[in-house]
Formats: sequence, C-alpha cells, structure tokens
Amino acid sequence: MMYTRKFDEINGRTLSYLDFAVSGFPLVALHGHFGRNTMFSGLSEALGSEWRVIAIDQQGHGWSDPSGDYSRSSYIQDTVQLITKLDIGPVVLYGHSLGGVNAYQIAAQYPELVKAIIIEDIGAVANDDLSFILEWPERFPTVRSFRDFLKAKGFKDDTYFLESLTEYSDGWALRFKYQDMVLSQQLLNGDHWDDWLSSKCPALLLHGHKTWVMTTEHAREMATRRPNTELIEFPESGHTIRDDDPIGLYQAVKLFLNTLTF
Repeated sequence: MMYTRKFDEINGRTLSYLDFAVSGFPLVALHGHFGRNTMFSGLSEALGSEWRVIAIDQQGHGWSDPSGDYSRSSYIQDTVQLITKLDIGPVVLYGHSLGGVNAYQIAAQYPELVKAIIIEDIGAVANDDLSFILEWPERFPTVRSFRDFLKAKGFKDDTYFLESLTEYSDGWALRFKYQDMVLSQQLLNGDHWDDWLSSKCPALLLHGHKTWVMTTEHAREMATRRPNTELIEFPESGHTIRDDDPIGLYQAVKLFLNTLTF
C-alpha cells in the first residue's frame, strides 16, 4: 500500500503522519506504545479507496519529535490539532492500546470532531508497567541479533517491534526512547471510565482473549455500560489483534464502518 509521509508543526513539535489516500471518508489511526504509523498499512489496504486513512506517529514514536510531556492532554492535543489543521473532521478514530485511550478521550472531549471510534484491545482502566525495556541495549548490530534478543526474552512474535527498528550508522535501534515509553505508560495508567462512558458516538470495541492488558469480563462490562457500543471478541488473539487475526479484524472493522452514515 502506497502512502505519502507528511510532517506538520503541532504544539511546537514536528508530527509525522502517513496519508494513504487523497480522498475518501477520513479515518485517523493511532498506534500503541512502541509502535509507529506504518502498522496501519494493512488496514488501509483492506478498507480500499472509500476510506482515507491518516496514521499518526504519536509523540516520541517513529518520525515524530519527543515531547518531554506525554501527558493525556499532550497526546490528545496532537491529534485534535492535526484534525483541525487538515480540516477533515468529523473523523473515525481508530486506536490501539495507548492510541485507544487517546481515541475515546478525544471523543469524550471533542465530540464535534469524532464520527465514531474503533478501540483495539484497551480498557477503561489502564495499569501496565513498561520498565522492563530499560534493560534493553540501545543498539543492535544486526536485525538478526535483535530478533534473537527478543526470542531470548520470551517474545514469541517480534512483528510489532520490528516495525520500529531502524538502521543508523552505529547499528539498529528502535524509534523511541526507552525512558519516554516508561513515563508515557505511567501517565496513561488510571481509571478512565468517565471518558469511556461520556461519549455518544458509535463505538466498536475489539478484544483478544489472550491479551494481558484487559480481561474479557472488563471488555464486556465496557460494552454493556456504554450505549451504542459493539464488542467483537477474538478468542485466539492477543493484544495486537491485527497481527494475530488480520482477516477477522479487518472484516469486523469494515462491517462496522458500513453502518455509519456521512
């Protein structure tokens, strides 16, 4: 899937985003911690020309500048200001993990900018610890050495991290600062039920039964308590459903989008 990488000045920083089309209904995609916007190329391809997918490198990830902030408001304002600057609202917001919380908080605070939300595997309560990454090397001599390192650490699938791996003059490194990710997660942790429940737009909640991020009971409670919410469960998927069951995920997303009117 071809795309155009673009850069814009948002909140005094450079924000990078991929624009997968020049026309179509706008869908803004937000990745999770350790991710980058190229992860949504499969989604764009699956949706076809009817949808204009704009995928953001969130602050401190990919080719966007670090913020030194990573507060809830800082993440939210990045996306809100880009949507406003591009004059594409109201949009569908798709968010995975960190991006999912950002998406439903934007819908709660800026309902005029959001047509619908799609949330991939994150709850109304966040409680995680990313400090394990502080022990990782800053550079790896080869891609193979990076993959061997992840395997030794017990990661069965390295697909997610490989998206952020980039070659430099002194080796291969991930496109984020480790300490920034730890801080960002700390500022994400908390009870966000009020944000989840206060928006009224259509919502699709995608949950993998094998995830460590949220329980199935929690996902079902989110769908039960919030009107206009559809829950799709993936029994064989973990936290990144689009890696574990891309066909199933894209089918669910397309069916949901087909219910929307513009």
